[in-house]
Amino acid sequence: MSKASINDPELSAVAAELRNLDPEGRQAAQILRDTLDQLYDGQRTGRYRWDQLYKTEKTHCGTLVEINFQRKFKFHDGSKLDYEIAGYEVDCKYSQTLGAWMIPPEVHGHLCLLVWAEDNQCPRWSMGLVRVSPDRLNAGGNRDAKSTLNGVGRESITWLTENAPLPPNVLLQLDRTTVDRIMAQPSGQKRINELFRSALGKVVGRAVVATVAQQDDYMKRVRSNGGARTVLKPEGIVILGQYQSHAAVARALGLPGPGPGDSISVRLTAAPGPGPGVAEISGRFWKVAKATDALVPAPDLPRI
Repeated sequence: MSKASINDPELSAVAAELRNLDPEGRQAAQILRDTLDQLYDGQRTGRYRWDQLYKTEKTHCGTLVEINFQRKFKFHDGSKLDYEIAGYEVDCKYSQTLGAWMIPPEVHGHLCLLVWAEDNQCPRWSMGLVRVSPDRLNAGGNRDAKSTLNGVGRESITWLTENAPLPPNVLLQLDRTTVDRIMAQPSGQKRINELFRSALGKVVGRAVVATVAQQDDYMKRVRSNGGARTVLKPEGIVILGQYQSHAAVARALGLPGPGPGDSISVRLTAAPGPGPGVAEISGRFWKVAKATDALVPAPDLPRI
């Protein structure tokens, strides 16, 4: 607990309420991931990067973060500011640049919930609370009289989450040449097939599938019965989903378990017997294939 929160019982109460609502910050992180994907609107636009957004869309991100936090955590409306949390007025400010929150005059004397997220190859996010006061703000400000925090203000932030991993967008983890190759395929199904060939061992979120497929029935392109699971099976590749039986296979292979709406592809090869990194599938033992392992058809995954 920071000195600022010890000397500010209102800030302490709000911080305690936020920690109670989201002890590990997982929900807030997912809200930020979903908000960024909402802005990219990949299913209709094929966009997946912050630099692909228009200036007005980037400006709108803070409003969407504010709205989506309120929807998820059911904060009451504040009478003057954005929220009422634990009985106190709280304003919400988001910035893509750490420390660049623009704070208007009406927040002076009140609490501000500061949110930052950076969407890149190693996406990170932070969230904290600060009591806004003149001595914590830079002089001047823009034409709307908004100011940024000075050094004293930044030191006064009580961090609830600081520089934590943000759920990634796998298209940002792949090199640009690979993404261009994926997106150059002539149909949604072929783009999805190439995505799962190229992103072995990486978690692929639903929004990425929508961005690559650019079709209404995008998740159908992942499944069996003609989808990527069927196409990639002869290449030794399985696609594990959020299902409990698939998650068990992922754990046995030493892979991250897919969360809700997630998928993860992996090329398999036969293993001589049980052991670390080995999964039993369809009565045989399998492990993650190396680049030098011969290609063998993948097994049928456990029934969902």
